Amino acid sequence: MNKTNSGRVALVTGAANGIGRATALAFAKSGYSVVVSDIDNQAGQETVALIKAAEGDASFIRCDVSRDAEVRLLIDGTVSAYGRLDCAFNNAGIEIERCKLADGNEGVFDAIMNVNVKGVWLCMKYQIAAMLAQGGGAIVNTASVAGLIAAPKQGIYSASKHAVIGLTKTAAVEYARKNIRVNAVCPAVIDTEMFRRASTDNPEHVALAVAAHPLGRIGTVAEIAAAVLYLCSDSAGFTTGVAMPVDGGLTA
Repeated sequence: MNKTNSGRVALVTGAANGIGRATALAFAKSGYSVVVSDIDNQAGQETVALIKAAEGDASFIRCDVSRDAEVRLLIDGTVSAYGRLDCAFNNAGIEIERCKLADGNEGVFDAIMNVNVKGVWLCMKYQIAAMLAQGGGAIVNTASVAGLIAAPKQGIYSASKHAVIGLTKTAAVEYARKNIRVNAVCPAVIDTEMFRRASTDNPEHVALAVAAHPLGRIGTVAEIAAAVLYLCSDSAGFTTGVAMPVDGGLTA
């Protein structure tokens, strides 16, 4: 393990798999103590085990980010265990919509907004309070290219990611003078378990996804993790309020 950031503490929500797990592992490799959080106890504990197997420091706290009390306990538990919270990656999110706007339903709308928007807001609410008490910190939220451009048959999801970017920019401006930086990453199609499941049901999915990216491939979870770690690092000390596309040129 690289102990460059030894003594620093990072929190990752949605860390049971995919981008969240890769980022938790990357934080640990860089020397952070990592709090892994998810609603999936087993997979979250597996992330912790992977970090410990690589001689990193990690612990698991279960949290449904759409519930105020659980988020408050997550942040309090992090600070109680480690004494501080230097970096937070608010990655927990859902994507359960595959229909045109007029064909959507209220239940799906509420489910997406509760996790993707309310969840990010609640996490930032309590993370910022902790960071104000200690004199600063860095937050990165997972948005999407769907928060930058239209997303046919994902209108509610797209709206939720536009909202994440709005929350990100507002918090960045409000707390800039308090030494708290807030940014977002906007991935395009990334090789995750979710993508593979969708590809199994639709064999043309992979070819269409590859064709949409000027680089001629989809992204990797490691590439998103690298962007998150950069935005949390001292090297990004003059960067706040940014919605960073990590998209193989798709939005260009």
